[in-house]
Amino acid sequence: MKVLITGAAGFIGSHLSERLLAEGRTVVGVDNFDDFYDPQIKRGNISDCLKDKNFQLIEADIRDSTAMDQAVGEGIEIIVHLAAKAGVRPSVAQPLLYADVNVNGTMVLLEAAKKHKVGRFIFGSSSSVYGNNKKVPFSEDDNVDFPISPYAATKKAGELICHTYYYLYGIHITCLRFFTVYGPRQRPDLAIHKFAKLIEQDKPIPVYGDGTMMRDFTYIDDIINGTVAAMNKCEGFNIYNLGESQPITVNDLITEIEKALGKKAVKRYLPPQPGDVERTYADISKAAEELGYNPSTTIQLGLTKFVTWLRKNM
Repeated sequence: MKVLITGAAGFIGSHLSERLLAEGRTVVGVDNFDDFYDPQIKRGNISDCLKDKNFQLIEADIRDSTAMDQAVGEGIEIIVHLAAKAGVRPSVAQPLLYADVNVNGTMVLLEAAKKHKVGRFIFGSSSSVYGNNKKVPFSEDDNVDFPISPYAATKKAGELICHTYYYLYGIHITCLRFFTVYGPRQRPDLAIHKFAKLIEQDKPIPVYGDGTMMRDFTYIDDIINGTVAAMNKCEGFNIYNLGESQPITVNDLITEIEKALGKKAVKRYLPPQPGDVERTYADISKAAEELGYNPSTTIQLGLTKFVTWLRKNM
């Protein structure tokens, strides 16, 4: 099977690339090495992939229709679209850029899939589409018409566009709503990475709000297991939550990071940030029943693995 992965040098994309290569699949990785964070980190993420004869890297922007047409036209059987402008808070500052990359870029890929008759398409969505949903846990059947950040709105728009291409052209499409993914190679701007690094350096950590916000932190290995299962069973149009279904507060997360590091944090409480949701909590019953999804990494084990990686790579 020949797979095209967009955002292949990113956190999730690089782990997925390694898994598929280990399974003997051929991977075409697309990444533009955006400077949202240090591009050299991303190049390090895929350094092992580049040594594999079954991996091809294409440095291009997903909005470049000519480049995507050429990439998809090389016998691709399934597209896993993970590339996006990420982050809730930055999207508030740059909404037009987020719409351009996340919405237009997705349409460029779907057009290429239509043209070259790629039968299956996996779209990396986000738990942010649920906004401040009062009902917990969040189910795929819940109303997601009330996003509270441009980033969340672009992900909801991406899901709608995917359904349109399924309906009109029969492309089998699965949208995966990822819930706060962490682990080795996590983006440096995200809470676990940022907190652990600052605590390790004996620097204060910024906590927005009072620390009672809840997040469904999900370890990268569990996310990759769910993504591969979705690839293997991509038929019709489906949406799945991929989370751990064990949310904890930010304050409790900090306590667990302190335990993993063996060091105490100095907390600096700041006002809440626009666009941040109050909590995320995945109902994973649909993914469990239909994909065999079974996340098994506790936050304690996941943080221990992350700290080992962090100390090796700081």
